[in-house]
Amino acid sequence: MKTVLWLAPALLLAFQARAAAPDGSLKPLATIPSLDLKRYAGTWYEIAKFPNSFQDKCVGFTTATYSARADGRIDVVNRCRRKDGDNDVAEGVARQPAGPASPKLEVRFAPAIVSFIPMVWGDYWVIDLDQDYTLAAVSEPKREYLWILSRTPTVAPEAYDALLKRLAAQGLDMKRLAPTRQSP
Repeated sequence: MKTVLWLAPALLLAFQARAAAPDGSLKPLATIPSLDLKRYAGTWYEIAKFPNSFQDKCVGFTTATYSARADGRIDVVNRCRRKDGDNDVAEGVARQPAGPASPKLEVRFAPAIVSFIPMVWGDYWVIDLDQDYTLAAVSEPKREYLWILSRTPTVAPEAYDALLKRLAAQGLDMKRLAPTRQSP
């Protein structure tokens, strides 16, 4: 199986230009114009991410599966392999508070009984998506989290490099990006 070719650190540094506003602060994170959830549904492989505490036990083989629900929400099932070889599975639900075509979703993994508490919902913004719905980037307004997702476990190097350039132009810190292990 081919693996994704990763950029040399020097090349990554070349694309660290920040999307700055005139006062030096970052411009608000831009999303894609709209999201077709029927096309987005299905399984996505995590290609890379900004490391985060809730995935600390994951050593790789990470997927996210999205399924439409009758109530208009989306079932979310995240899976990853732990060091001991077992899988971690997190089940959640996502919603589109701004309407059915909004790329700004909110997701929660807390029990439904606490869904009325705003803090249990996290931002899930689709900030990049190719026209074939095969390569995506997801983040949130503060740019603390980033996931690069693909319909396949590998991505063509030229598509991946182009995506990294677009993400760097949005002010995301590409030095933080960590590839996700896809094979033993």
